[in-house]
Amino acid sequence: MGHRKLSSPRRGSAGLRPRKRSSELLPTPRSWPQVSFEKPKLLGFVGYKVGMTHVFLIDDRPNSPTNGKEIYVPVTVVETPPIIPLALRAYTIDEKGEPNVLTEYWTLSSLNRDLIRRVKSLSEFLENEEKKKQFEEKFSKRLELIKSNLDRILYFRILASTIPRKIPSLGKKVPDLVEIQIGGGDKGQQLGYALSILGKEVSIKEVFREGQLIDVIGVTKGKGFAGVIKRYNVIELPRWHKHRKGSRKIGTRGPSLGTPSYVPQPGQLGFHRRTEYNKRILKISDNVNEINPKGGFVRYGIVRNTYILLQGSIIGSKKRPIFLREPIRPYYDFNSAPKITYINLNSQQG
Repeated sequence: MGHRKLSSPRRGSAGLRPRKRSSELLPTPRSWPQVSFEKPKLLGFVGYKVGMTHVFLIDDRPNSPTNGKEIYVPVTVVETPPIIPLALRAYTIDEKGEPNVLTEYWTLSSLNRDLIRRVKSLSEFLENEEKKKQFEEKFSKRLELIKSNLDRILYFRILASTIPRKIPSLGKKVPDLVEIQIGGGDKGQQLGYALSILGKEVSIKEVFREGQLIDVIGVTKGKGFAGVIKRYNVIELPRWHKHRKGSRKIGTRGPSLGTPSYVPQPGQLGFHRRTEYNKRILKISDNVNEINPKGGFVRYGIVRNTYILLQGSIIGSKKRPIFLREPIRPYYDFNSAPKITYINLNSQQG
């Protein structure tokens, strides 16, 4: 019998398993960078993907052949309205040596009607005066518990809420909730910083700066159920008369005792949780006239809030929430942003 003498290379990366639909539209980071800032601040933020355009800028990379010259760069626009910290969570180490929530502290100033749409159990504290007093007494004791166990606390995290009403093109009122870790300073400074921002709007300018690198965490575009040709880039079988059972498939799944896990098979393609590292922020601005093209962005509309320009493309479809995190392994520390000489504002309507 004729057969190949060498086996074909395995298809697909084991690092991307399982290839299934993401359980959440706005994923929370599984790890956080170890930072040494003088003052405490949030290590992440949430934005909404708008679309892409291109700019011309002066290349400021020190070892680049085009250093000091004007170059063409594609950019992604991400709208970043302010977020509202709702609660403070204190984490300690449990008996098994794993991080565990000691307690969490809420304030009445952080509660609003839109939040009730997401957490319906909080509605009673907005309507009943007696419940409000019980609420304040309950969480004042929790704050004392945090202060008395400050030496045991591993880290602090903020439960933050987005404000989708500030982006009319999203067409949603229910906010997205996400947990953001606090970094920098000591534990006492972090606690004071967290209490100072609870219930107040936090801008992206307080978290990131122009020119720095960030990590982007989100969910890719969903493609539905796909075959092996599109899902794993398998070579299509020849279409001659003896291949009567199809060509867009694999030749064999393997021995009869069981299919190996590395054999390509059809299934879910897209809508996967992914992380892209070291995306550079080229611009942070409130001047929306500098970025809105004629007729607005296709399938999004116009930008109305603070926005950032990220170099290159990022995952996800338009209007999808994207989590922005401090870089966990940056390759370079840029001191400033490059000088942008031109931003394309031509119509994207065709």
